[in-house]
Amino acid sequence: MSGAATTKVAFLGLGLMGAPMARRLAGAGANLMVWNRSREKAAPFEGKAAIADTPAEAAKGAELVCLCLTDARAVEAVVFGPGGLAEVAGLTRVIDFSSIRPDTTRDIAARLKEKTGAGWIDAPVSGGVPGAEQGTLAIMAGGAESDIAAAKPLVQPMCARFTHMGPVGAGQTTKLANQIIAGCTITIVAEAVNFAERAGIDATKLFEALGGGFADSKPFQIFGPRMAARDYEKPLGTARLMLKDLDTVRDTAKPVDAMLPMTSTAAELLRSTETRDLLDADISALIEMYAGARKP
Repeated sequence: MSGAATTKVAFLGLGLMGAPMARRLAGAGANLMVWNRSREKAAPFEGKAAIADTPAEAAKGAELVCLCLTDARAVEAVVFGPGGLAEVAGLTRVIDFSSIRPDTTRDIAARLKEKTGAGWIDAPVSGGVPGAEQGTLAIMAGGAESDIAAAKPLVQPMCARFTHMGPVGAGQTTKLANQIIAGCTITIVAEAVNFAERAGIDATKLFEALGGGFADSKPFQIFGPRMAARDYEKPLGTARLMLKDLDTVRDTAKPVDAMLPMTSTAAELLRSTETRDLLDADISALIEMYAGARKP
């Protein structure tokens, strides 16, 4: 990371994705300050990064402020709430790795710029927890060319690809296209695993048998074995989070008249996991809806 010893980076949000992303920055030698709403999640960064009491404290003097938060409400609170980024004089630029609505991100960016002059990059990620841990995420970014150019070298330890998709909001729109593919694929993988099991095939062998063929994909290889083994430990992502994104896709598609038959089906299948109290379990637990099994 160029200039890591002197360039301050703030990272706000140390959840399932944020913590390993921040660890990548710390491991690359970033001059890092972190913040999380529940301070206990920041404790593992003792000795690796400075720990702030508020978002504003973390962001003060930072060349780049990174957000990785659950939803738009959390982003709104961190930016405009008490002790938020809007209170920081001289705030330079913010890069938001959260997945929120494109129109919401444009609104937040415009309001923050009016208050502080800061640039905004919406940069949702793809690759899940494994990608965050390994630094192989795909980042799809929206924002001004100057902000993209300044941020790109600083976030390089976290990603394999960083693609500028257009102005603010373009990154979020690209992530929605990604989630159409990922969300629908995961539901199809569950359907295939259940079919194999019902038809008397050892579903645990599917991933070797179909690997490298037209049916192969990262979701197939990552989530399929977990479904076949009914292994929901150490969640890689929840049905609730994917459902949030697919519902956002549906809302965003209405004004542009985009057909979403597969996305709508996937969303309702994910929504049905709530009936078995699996909405916040690993998304692999979707297999239970196909298999008709009781909650594990």
